[in-house]
Amino acid sequence: MIRTFLTIAFALPFLLACNNEKKEASPQTDTETATVFIRYLLDNKLDEAEAMVLKDEENQQFFAVIRQQYAKRGKAEQDKYHAADIIVNEIANVTDSVTIVNYSNSVNRESKNKVKVVRIDGKWVIDLKYTFSGNL
Repeated sequence: MIRTFLTIAFALPFLLACNNEKKEASPQTDTETATVFIRYLLDNKLDEAEAMVLKDEENQQFFAVIRQQYAKRGKAEQDKYHAADIIVNEIANVTDSVTIVNYSNSVNRESKNKVKVVRIDGKWVIDLKYTFSGNL
């Protein structure tokens, strides 16, 4: 009985450590935030991507458009984007709290996209208003 208890006591921490999922750290810089956001979009992890977006009504509406576009993709197309590489074409630091990242991906190299990253209360978030309108 004691041997069983000791075996469980020593094995339990190892089993718990193996069972814990590794949590991804939050991006700390503007470019990390942009690339993580883009990767989430390519991987069709829309809930995770949406969590990185500036919380306002206009951004929510724009993200609803993104969801509709992704819903139209077939499985084969989603798989292509999941395997795609991010190609950063240009990074423009507008101010110390605003960065525009011009990017494309290896599936559709010709399509140039831009995403605006802003720092609010010390945290970098995505502002889709620039992506859709082009205005700072």
